[in-house]
Amino acid sequence: MEKEILAFVLAGGEGTRLYPLTAEHSKPALPFLNGFRLIDFVLSNLTLSQIMPIYVLAQYKPDSLIEHVHDAWGAWSKGGDAQISVVLSQAAHNNGSFKGTADAVYQSLDLVKRHRPDLVAVFAADHVYRMDVRQMVRFHEQCDADFTVAAVRVPREQASSFGVLEASPTGELLRFQEKPEYVPPLSGDPAQTYASMGNYLFRPDTLIELLEEASRRGDTDFGRHILPRLPGTCRAYAYDFSSNTVPGVKPHEERSYWRDVGTSETYKAAQRDARGSFPRFDLANQEWPIQPGKQPPRVQPFSARRSKAFDARLHRENGVCPPS
Repeated sequence: MEKEILAFVLAGGEGTRLYPLTAEHSKPALPFLNGFRLIDFVLSNLTLSQIMPIYVLAQYKPDSLIEHVHDAWGAWSKGGDAQISVVLSQAAHNNGSFKGTADAVYQSLDLVKRHRPDLVAVFAADHVYRMDVRQMVRFHEQCDADFTVAAVRVPREQASSFGVLEASPTGELLRFQEKPEYVPPLSGDPAQTYASMGNYLFRPDTLIELLEEASRRGDTDFGRHILPRLPGTCRAYAYDFSSNTVPGVKPHEERSYWRDVGTSETYKAAQRDARGSFPRFDLANQEWPIQPGKQPPRVQPFSARRSKAFDARLHRENGVCPPS
């Protein structure tokens, strides 16, 4: 039986380094190419991976993001069984805003408790990539992990602007640092290191415990506050994104393409990568399409897919961690 997974998409980014592009839009709502917006990449990856329901946690200038999800993803986002929903903060004590990525999910924990999923996916909304998330889920299960972070290989000289992590040969998370001055090399490849993609999988009880403890401490951000505490305190693992494969990728494309378009320069560079006759990232992949069609996958609403036997199962599955 496949795991039931609830997804949160962190879409509240202001994108100050992309101003003036973000003067009217949140970063995830920025137009990319061919009518796509940045948020379409994560929504496509999740829906094609059959991971729903999806809650898009929005904050900064949300109007264009809400309008785009309603229009482009209408088959998923309308009706009583909507599989994609936009959520705004209702925290009166903080003027209705999220204080950080962890606080955004903390304010939404009632959704976790209501759905009672096997796993919770917390994914960033503003990166350009393709990913079969179910492959990451299988790694998480085989490791019997409490937490898994997707890790991408990046040149060490570029890594200080990311969350940087160290992992054992089996993927066990040994250390996490947010935007460190010293960037550790990958074993066997001193020119590269692991950077966090901002994509996480949690056991629900682990997520709830971490966020409740973080709230008591006043911690609000996953990268700065929560992830550095995980090594040695729970079963935390890093999933090597280079092992992820999706169909339809052409020989001329860059393998394991992923870009964090955090500045106007990287935003324009990613657009160049998707143009031309032999792009490094081809938007025309029909086997793993961005914003796939207008009809949603044939899945039942989350609550209808659960069985009584599943609801009664409280034990953990055992597995052997594969090498990274």
